[in-house]
Amino acid sequence: MPAEAACAPAGGIPGITVPNIERFAVMKLLHIDSSITGDHSVSRAVSGAVVNQIKSANPGVDVSYLDLASNPLPHVTLPDIGDPTSNTALNAFLAADIIVIGAGMYNFTVPSQLKAWIDRILIAGQTFKYTETGPQSLVAGKRAIAVLSRGGLYGPGAPAEAHEHAESYLRSVFAFLAIPLELIVAEGVAMGDDVRKAAMAAAFARAQAIAA
Repeated sequence: MPAEAACAPAGGIPGITVPNIERFAVMKLLHIDSSITGDHSVSRAVSGAVVNQIKSANPGVDVSYLDLASNPLPHVTLPDIGDPTSNTALNAFLAADIIVIGAGMYNFTVPSQLKAWIDRILIAGQTFKYTETGPQSLVAGKRAIAVLSRGGLYGPGAPAEAHEHAESYLRSVFAFLAIPLELIVAEGVAMGDDVRKAAMAAAFARAQAIAA
């Protein structure tokens, strides 16, 4: 939350002060899930643990939840870009201080539901602008945490590493917006019960260690 600011004179009247409104600013958290596997989803379980960890340290946090599987966004259209005031996904993103995303890796990349959401927040003039020296973020200062589950092994050094386009894509998106991305990966969750349990245990431990 923002640090408490000093009180300021009320209307310039000596001896009367009012607290700066920033003192009472409420931290806003946007929680997004995109896995289609419901209660069997690893990313949903771990993203929920991340949100609970943050809530436990910040009881007053205002959490908004968006389930892109049960409430999918259509593909972005020109009117979505041309009229940002009607872009509810963009407005929720702009209002959030923290964004927590849960996603599986489908066919080597993020779910199309999540891509549709990203297409609604990467809009020139709203979250970034073009300058003579290149693109510049308009939303730096936010915090982003992503939980990614992968059925196989796609990490550094794995034979399938070159097929990994989910983690790299999310890193690119948030780097473009100058928002550092904290990433928790549960890998190999489709490679048998023992591997799945170990991957989930490691991911939950990472979630519990998330700095609030």
